[in-house]
Parts: sequence; structure tokens; C-alpha cells
Amino acid sequence: MPPSSISQEPIPHLDIPFHLRGVPFDSSLATPFFPTKSLSSASRLSNFLYLSGSPLSLSSQRRTRKKGVSCGLSFRCSKFQSFWNEYNRLLQLHCGWGPVGFAPTGIPSNEINSVEEGGNGVFEEEVLPINGVEVESPKKVLILMSDTGGGHRASAEAIKTAFNQEFGDEYQVFVTDLWSDHTPWPFNQLPRSYNFLVKHGTLWKMTYYGTAPRLVHQSNFAATSAFIAREVAKGLLKYQPDIIISVHPLMQHVPLRVLRAKGLLDKIVFTTVVTDLSTCHPTWFHKLVTRCYCPSSDVAKRALKAGLKPKQIKVYGLPVRPSFVKPIQPKDELRKEFGMNEDLPAVLLMGGGEGMGPIEATARALGQTLYDESLGEPIGQMLVVCGRNKKLANKLLTIDWKIPVQVKGFVTKMEECMGACDCIITKAGPGTIAEAMIRGLPIILNDFIAGQVK
Repeated sequence: MPPSSISQEPIPHLDIPFHLRGVPFDSSLATPFFPTKSLSSASRLSNFLYLSGSPLSLSSQRRTRKKGVSCGLSFRCSKFQSFWNEYNRLLQLHCGWGPVGFAPTGIPSNEINSVEEGGNGVFEEEVLPINGVEVESPKKVLILMSDTGGGHRASAEAIKTAFNQEFGDEYQVFVTDLWSDHTPWPFNQLPRSYNFLVKHGTLWKMTYYGTAPRLVHQSNFAATSAFIAREVAKGLLKYQPDIIISVHPLMQHVPLRVLRAKGLLDKIVFTTVVTDLSTCHPTWFHKLVTRCYCPSSDVAKRALKAGLKPKQIKVYGLPVRPSFVKPIQPKDELRKEFGMNEDLPAVLLMGGGEGMGPIEATARALGQTLYDESLGEPIGQMLVVCGRNKKLANKLLTIDWKIPVQVKGFVTKMEECMGACDCIITKAGPGTIAEAMIRGLPIILNDFIAGQVK
């Protein structure tokens, strides 16, 4: 692969993670990743959804009136308005559709709502200026993730926080687990299925490598779309996004199928932020994305092999929560807050968001190693983070330790846990590795999941 075929942004030392102001926020990035005021209509999106016999459509945020059949709305049209309200009520009752009709705001009662020529059911609305200044609603960003482990949500929250810091009220950012929140059973059981599979290594390997061929996973997605396309469409369009960002390998194919079916690919910017450092599943890559942000050149090569064009690919590191590059409290103060010994060296032991891997066995071994039998006293301590694994946390709490041990469940301020310790023992998770590198914490890897983190 020629060095010039893929653009790589300059990243300072230790910025494997895209450094806060990294991925979405460099003004040098070619549009239409994160639109600015100069963006074309590809980034402008309706804030109103209209349903008719034709597919769902979105009206342009730069609202202009189009020629066509029109119906004047005013207080004098009370009979028509009554009919329209009743029609909407019947649709909602019998069809499960959202309201068909006119946007609730931005249209004066004496203005005209015009139906777009061709009968595709898009109503264009005229926005009234306030005090002589046209008011634009904030652009909307939808981040797609799934709680299969803790890394995808952490990446989504990192991007959301960075958006808020960089752009303030210019963007509204939503994070959703598309599978759990917007698909029916059994598809909404994806996180549970993942947790079951990774605990049974052979099953996970069969699933991971068995679905890697393009023919297999594309066929699977096509079949799945037949069952969940309607629910996914509702889940996507209820947010009325200008930009969609996927931070999960299973969040490309079905959403893009839906957008293409609705004719929205040129209206909604769709980007993928890959959160696997090197080896990654082919489902991360889809030719219809606007941009694919890769954490390393290895991943970029895989994107090219999957059929993406060089102009679609940016090498930009991993998304990491801004709190990891901000100063934190001194180590002794953090240890006080965690109830730890202020003087003993401390080991942070964890296994990702789900508390996976040999945490209990490692903790027991450390409990023996960090106790000096000749002195009859501990020479170290542990802070164990069990994530969502409540069973593990309860079990560790019942053990009679010879050394100081603090057991935590799922924590949101991991930077403080790292700041209180002197090294970390964990499974090979890309996000955790990047975060520990930023904090300058020595890393010992004691486990990995076959496939993406091999």
C-alpha cells in the first residue's frame, strides 16, 4: 500500500487514542465528516418526518418551499384540521405509524405547507426569523454502539464528551444501543449472547471466524434486515440525525441498508470509528460509509482490502475519554478516597466492563505474592474492578485477604483508579490499553478474546 494512499493525521507521542480534539474536531478534515456552516446539502437534514404511502422521507433543514399541490393552513381551516387530526389518530391506532402531517413548530398558521412534486410526501417548512435573525436548530449526531464489553460504550461516551467540549450547543449528541433498544427479540439479546459466547471460547471462535467471509456475513445481514428493518428505521429516524457514527462492527450493514432504502445516503453523513487496534472483524467495513476512522495502519490496510477507497479512510487513533488527559488528584488523595493504604504499592486488577478473564485466580495469586511471610506483613495491595460481574465481586468480598484489597463493581472514573495504582493487570482490551498508556501505567496482559484482540 503506497504511503500516500491513506491520509494519516499527525498524532503526538502516546496519542494512540485520538486525543480529545482528534477524530471529529480537526478543521482540516475533509467534509462531509462533521459539517461546518459551509457544508453542502449532504449534511443538511430534516427535523421532521412525514409518512405516506411512499417511503419515509426527510425534508431539508435549509427549508425552502417547493412547487406542487398546496393546502393553506389557518385557523379558518378548522374542518380540514379536524379531519387531519382524526386521520392521524386512526393511523397511530391501526398501523402503528407516527403522526402524518405537519411539523409542530416553525410554521405560522397562515403559511403554506407544500407537498413535494412527485407525491413523495415530504412537507417543506418555512422557519420564521426571530428578531430579524434566522435561528438554526442544532445539528444532531447519533452514535451507534452496543454493550458487548465496556469498550464500545466508553468510545461512544468519549466522542460525545469531546463534541460537547468542542461545539457546545451547536450539536446534540445521542448514544444508543441500536440492537438492544430498537430491535425485537431475539435480536435485542445481542449483549447477553456476546457474554455467553466469550465465556465459551470455542463457541466464540466458531462465531467470529465463521462469519468473517463476506458472503457469510452479508447474507446474514440481508436475512436479518428482513426481520428488523422497520424497527431499525424507527430507531434511527426518531433522532433525526445529521450525522451517524458507528463504534461497533455490527452497526454498519443494517443501518446503511435502511438509509439506502429510504434514499437518505446523500443526506446523512455516516462514519465508522473502528475501536480494534489491529486485528478486526470484516463487518467493521462497509463501502457506503462517508468516512472510516482507523486506529492504526494495520486496520487501514484491512479497510482497503475490504473494498473501501483511500479517500474514505483516515488513520486517527482510538477515541479516549477526555478525563484521561486532564490532571487528576495526587495519588495519596485518591487512595484515601478508595480506602486504600497510602504507602503500599498498588496493583489495579480488572477484566473489562464485564469482568471477564482469570480475575479471581490472579487475585488469589497476588494475595499470596504480595504478602511477605518472613515479615508477617503485606508488601503490596490490590484494587480489583469487577465491572458488571456482580457474582465475582461478591465472591472476592468474602475472601479473608492477608493484604489490603478493595473490590469495586462497574466504575465510571477509571482514570482515578489508574491514578491510585502503580501498575495494571488486565485482559487485552484496546481502550484499556490506550487509557493506561496515557496515564503512564505499566501494563501486564493476562487474557485476551480470540479474534479481534488476538
